[in-house]
Amino acid sequence: MSLIKTNDLQRIFEKLDKNGDGLVTLEELNWLLEKIGVQISLDELESLVGKSSLDLNEFFSFYGSISSKQNNTSRSTSNEVVVVEEEEEENEESDLVKAFEVFDLNGDGFISCDELQKVLSRLGLWDENSGKDCRVMIHVYDTNLDGQLDFEEFKNMMFLTIS
Repeated sequence: MSLIKTNDLQRIFEKLDKNGDGLVTLEELNWLLEKIGVQISLDELESLVGKSSLDLNEFFSFYGSISSKQNNTSRSTSNEVVVVEEEEEENEESDLVKAFEVFDLNGDGFISCDELQKVLSRLGLWDENSGKDCRVMIHVYDTNLDGQLDFEEFKNMMFLTIS
């Protein structure tokens, strides 16, 4: 399952590629990972990636490898399959809670337009023209019409976005 669409990944890549050479260095990639709360050393990242920079396709592959739930072991009984499915659902929920917490800057259990703007700014995805889009995006998924997203609304948004 991919939580970020290809065109959004391309925009992130372009923002990270400061010098416009079509490559994202490990330093640039590590900067992004730190901004979203992933702490990894440059040596670990280089070991993981296997090179000092990534082109767009390699960036997509890197994202795919860290976001996919790979299940390398085969399951033989239906009970084991049910347990695996429950574990995957719990992991998915846990990932969504972590993602929600990235946006819920003040920890009040809601994502406001201001919080969304600040996180998008930190990721280099905000421009002045996005302000209206921020309010519209929240409004689209704000089922109780309180002007902000609670966790359930956020979860519904994420599932609707990726389906």
